[in-house]
Amino acid sequence: MEREVIAALLVVGLLVGCGVGSAYARARRGWADYRTARNTVPGARRAAFGLIRAVTTKVGVIALLLVGAVAYAAGSDDDRAGPAPGPSATPTATHGARAGR
Repeated sequence: MEREVIAALLVVGLLVGCGVGSAYARARRGWADYRTARNTVPGARRAAFGLIRAVTTKVGVIALLLVGAVAYAAGSDDDRAGPAPGPSATPTATHGARAGR
């Protein structure tokens, strides 16, 4: 009888020990991952701000070029502009009348 109780206690102890050991290993692995992530955040933050700064600069340059192109296209051409064409003095053929008859 004592043997069966000792064997059952041993099996229960092994199961509990395996559960506690795996939980401890997960906790240590999680803590190590947390420390690694905490140490990489400042570098990642600097890299992200650098990328945002580069994109913002490119967008600003493109916007300035577009504004300049629109301003150039809308600029006054008074010195090159001639008089507007007027109505023609020659009559044109209509659908009802044939030309030359």
